[in-house]
Amino acid sequence: MYSYALLETGCYYLIQEKEELPIQLIQVTMETDHCAFVSLYGREELLLWRKKTDPIFDILELLSDEAVKEWQALYNKDAYNYEEEDDD
Repeated sequence: MYSYALLETGCYYLIQEKEELPIQLIQVTMETDHCAFVSLYGREELLLWRKKTDPIFDILELLSDEAVKEWQALYNKDAYNYEEEDDD
């Protein structure tokens, strides 16, 4: 079993918090002695604190810089299109 203590600040990871939950993209944006501040990316960005001792079922992948750039281009494009649809 993994924990948030293993994740590095500023890095993007694909994780599965629990075996039955879907895969999630997260970024650790800052940390304290006991906690990590995490950005969770889905339809919208969710910001939350996790204890460093909180379990993670699986850390599937640390995303490369290139993969992060590709994802950001897609994520930002989708967010922009979503906002345009709301204006109609």
